[in-house]
Amino acid sequence: MEVTDSSSISKLIADYIPDMSRYEALYRTLHTNPELSLQEKETANAVATCLKTLLGFEVRTHIGGYGVVGILKNGPGRTVLLRAELDALPVLERTGLEFASSKSVLDLSDNIVKPVMHACGHDLHIASLLAASELLSKSRGFWSGTIVVLFQPNEERGAGAQAMVDDGLFDATRHHIPIPDVALGGHVMPMKAGTIKTRKGVMGSAADSLLVTLYGRGGHGSRPHTAVDPVVLASSTVMKLQTIVSRETDPRETVVVTVGSLHAGSAANIISDEAELQINIRTFSSQARQKVREAVERIIDAECRAFGSPKPPLIRHIGSFPLLYNDEAATEVVSREMKNHFGGNFDTDATISTGSEDFANLTSPLSIPSVFWNYGGINAQQWDNAVQNGRVEDIPGNHSSFFAPVIQPTLMTGTEAYATAALAYLI
Repeated sequence: MEVTDSSSISKLIADYIPDMSRYEALYRTLHTNPELSLQEKETANAVATCLKTLLGFEVRTHIGGYGVVGILKNGPGRTVLLRAELDALPVLERTGLEFASSKSVLDLSDNIVKPVMHACGHDLHIASLLAASELLSKSRGFWSGTIVVLFQPNEERGAGAQAMVDDGLFDATRHHIPIPDVALGGHVMPMKAGTIKTRKGVMGSAADSLLVTLYGRGGHGSRPHTAVDPVVLASSTVMKLQTIVSRETDPRETVVVTVGSLHAGSAANIISDEAELQINIRTFSSQARQKVREAVERIIDAECRAFGSPKPPLIRHIGSFPLLYNDEAATEVVSREMKNHFGGNFDTDATISTGSEDFANLTSPLSIPSVFWNYGGINAQQWDNAVQNGRVEDIPGNHSSFFAPVIQPTLMTGTEAYATAALAYLI
């Protein structure tokens, strides 16, 4: 049988949708047993086992850490990459779910024991992509081409995608993974469950994180005139950094500068020797990214000079995310099929997010066109009530200790979105 139109794609999905109770159970298990970035060993093992044993994919493991790739070749045609993420966050879960995480583990990056929670929905992404993989595997008689399913580690720290590429993800002599013609991905968000949105062009911000050490001269709290107080220096620096957005940025351009962490001193009557800041920058153009980074460094250096700091500040770049950009032509293809399948629950008016993703690091080295979408995970009645009462901001979102997407229809929406987007290129 040959599938030739969009309505047939929806029928194909309806005919081959897998037993979702299996993936609901998998989601609960993953949620109860989250793993931090760079430590996703058991999650990766579970994914690899499912792909190989149950779904018949060729499987590659340990790419860029615990990265897993499954390959399903089904005759001539395009190669489509579908991506999900493996890692959880150092967050203490307070959802009250019966399958909530109670885990705490040693974070190997800083040797501190931390609580762990899937507070961003990556567990839902994993279950959805595995369910879509089963759907596509069982419907092989109706499409032609190659499916590459990629489960990425270390997304939360913005380094996993690049690590997979650096480890030869698309090096034909190493992992023998076909180079995709298009890359597709999605993310559960604090939106009404069952809804899904995308947009052409810019979808999410670029981000840069800096670790800054400011140097003072320590002394007794009773004799501040003999010291250089890094607490006052840091406080003044934090306030001056706010002028980058308010006085150096075109009001028509979106820029965010956040000082998320400030540490200095250990007692009320001791002037410490140094202070440490962690700064996060969000921008939407390469020009703004460079300008803001330079402004941050200029202000920090000037404040240190003004305060008589005994030596220049130490500014270290500790992380970055690329701009998330949806290829216009590819987004048109995917949107057409999603509109047909999801009807009024799909739209192309997604809000440009100041949140960030490292998805583009998978695709930019080879200029692979990509499409990313967001879909809702909030109970429909809860969402409608919040909208009616003007209290949408009260709904817990990604990275909140209360973030708890409703399992259905969220899991089904994620599964059908992966399948619809893939089949748009394979039929």
